[in-house]
Amino acid sequence: MAATVHTRDGGSALGRSASRRSRGETPFRYASTGAGILLLAIMAAIAVFLVVEAIPALRANTGGFFTTQTWEPNATRPSFGIAALAFGTVFSALLALIMAVPVAVGVALFISHYAPRRLAGVLGYVVDLLAAVPSVVYGLWGITFLAPFMVGPSNFLHDHLGFIPLFGGDIVAGRSMLTASLVLAVMILPIIAAISREVFLQVPRAHEEAALALGATRWEVIRMAVLPYGRPGVISAAMLGLGRAMGETIAVALIFQATFDISFRILTPQGNSIAANIANRFGEATQIGRGALIASGLVLFVITLLVNMGARLIVARRKEFSGAAA
Repeated sequence: MAATVHTRDGGSALGRSASRRSRGETPFRYASTGAGILLLAIMAAIAVFLVVEAIPALRANTGGFFTTQTWEPNATRPSFGIAALAFGTVFSALLALIMAVPVAVGVALFISHYAPRRLAGVLGYVVDLLAAVPSVVYGLWGITFLAPFMVGPSNFLHDHLGFIPLFGGDIVAGRSMLTASLVLAVMILPIIAAISREVFLQVPRAHEEAALALGATRWEVIRMAVLPYGRPGVISAAMLGLGRAMGETIAVALIFQATFDISFRILTPQGNSIAANIANRFGEATQIGRGALIASGLVLFVITLLVNMGARLIVARRKEFSGAAA
């Protein structure tokens, strides 16, 4: 039977330790709860502000806000809608996500499981550095280099795969939905790669050693142990990148042609997004026009919130093979 340890004043050391933990736990619990409530209050305040500022413009609108593709809030009879803007925002972000996620996961796996330790450290530093590059730099790179460069590949895709509606169209241009999506993909790739790398590095060593002991190759270890374990983290990283892509402003504003068409043809000179439209038209907007832009910002706020909620649901459904369950 273990002997009870006493302090100098005769009290129990175990009881004093528990008392100290209790004194420190209560303030921390209140502080963390207050921080969570404060965050919810800030989000609610933003939502209320957007709704209040958008109501006058929505009342003056003569078109359908969710169905109209034109944007003329400064006209005598204001008519505007976010149909084309919402489509461009979601479509370009999804294209960027499709292009960025496989490359980002490959980079993360190479750094965490294939590269030598010194090279992995350098590559990890470079990836983190790319994530800190301002978006305007990516936009300038896209408009000065990538847009002229994409004319050739776009013509190639149009000539050989033009029978597919995605690559069809009468006019092919460098400033297209494909170019904007490529810029967004390059922007979100470091974020997804950095988070995925940290997730893969947290895989329990026992899982990998068990697979190796059964005779698995390195790829089989990654496929059976690393990827299932890191799937929730990769999904979270992808959704974070998707939110970044949907909210990007300057980079896409420099590349998009600021049209208001709904089209799945990614090689034609068309495209726009909610954030880019706000940046391009806020300076010249009247009071109704600013209210219309704020209303479109409210839609972007709701879309981003829904994306984050969907990501949480996906991650929650896959917790059975997460690190917490290991």
